[in-house]
Amino acid sequence: MKKRERVILYSDLNNFFASVETVLNPELKGKPVIVCGDPKERRGVVFAKNEEAKKYGIKTAETVVSALKKCPHVLRVQTHFGEYKKYSRKVREIYERFTDLIEECSIDECALDVTASIALFGSGEEIANKIRETVKKELGLTVSVGVSFNKVFAKIASDMRKPDAVTVISRENFKKILNPLPVSDMLLVGKSTAETFRKMGIYTIGDLATADETLLTQKMGKRGRQVWIYARGEDTEPVKAKEELEDLKSIGNSATLPYDIRNREEIKRWFFVLSESVTARQRDAGVGRANTVHIAVKNERLEESTWQMKIPPSCVCGDIAKAAFELFCRHYPQNAPVHLLGVSVSGFDYNISQMTFSDAFGGEEEYKKKERMETAIDNIRKKYGYATLQRGIVFQDEKLNGLDIRGKKHEPEPKKEKGE
Repeated sequence: MKKRERVILYSDLNNFFASVETVLNPELKGKPVIVCGDPKERRGVVFAKNEEAKKYGIKTAETVVSALKKCPHVLRVQTHFGEYKKYSRKVREIYERFTDLIEECSIDECALDVTASIALFGSGEEIANKIRETVKKELGLTVSVGVSFNKVFAKIASDMRKPDAVTVISRENFKKILNPLPVSDMLLVGKSTAETFRKMGIYTIGDLATADETLLTQKMGKRGRQVWIYARGEDTEPVKAKEELEDLKSIGNSATLPYDIRNREEIKRWFFVLSESVTARQRDAGVGRANTVHIAVKNERLEESTWQMKIPPSCVCGDIAKAAFELFCRHYPQNAPVHLLGVSVSGFDYNISQMTFSDAFGGEEEYKKKERMETAIDNIRKKYGYATLQRGIVFQDEKLNGLDIRGKKHEPEPKKEKGE
């Protein structure tokens, strides 16, 4: 009996933060808007922008100063992460009307397996359009949905037409649609990886799909083979429902730095930014304290090194960041450039009685004070926005002030590389 073809949707809310702000304040509709930190300040970065702001060339993660130069009359709106989470939950409730196989990829993106839902709701394209229309009607938000037979192609499809659109990439048409596209459009292919491919004579997704698998593996390791599999349409990774994701073995975050950094004080600040996002997710997931810190470092040639160390169990940013920086200083060559940094923690629910902060950090009660303080900070940020409270060490660097990268997974490429 022939196996039934999977039907996967990838749903991406358009300009999500800015769209929620417009729903909350309809007077913003039709005007260029950016979501940033304190709207009275000119420093910080752009977290999101609407379609009108895009027309002026404003991009996510650029500085507010730069955005104002492009569009002096752009409206600046403060972040309201509590509202974004609320609307994200409401959208997910709409998805649940069509399937229970939903994988939350970020606050504004989800993969859905609707294979078993076709008999009830129609084809994948019909389900995607029903979702798009329902989200717009009930919540006032727009969504772009990709439809395909695997998650990678569904994700690419969701990026191809924005805003408020459905795009289908099928088994029959994927080569015609994808093969002519630049290789940089493929998932996991950032600027540096694309440059490596270009040196190998690989310019398009079609070139990648027909490249020599052995050569790719020799040149680029597992990643080379993985993107080759993606380009050929052979991705078989299932959509992981929430229940499957709850048994976390590790929590991590990484960032490709804006430029190659040698200065160790700058590196230290980045470790605090990454560790803050990791520990916030750790507390939010309720997995307890972690007893192992891992770091990943890529140099300017994209060669990756990883190290790990045991620590007294913790879910406090300062403890994780200090351990990460100690690992870095212990192992990474002095003055060598750094292209990417990653921090992750593992070993949750460790037997705290075997090794506690009483030995090194002034007692368990002192540790609990730190944990309560960081939990309070989490709650304030959820209600009033991430930029409300900033660590002193991060505030010293204007490039990091207000930067919230909590939503990224422990992967080497930034989430929004292919567009918002």
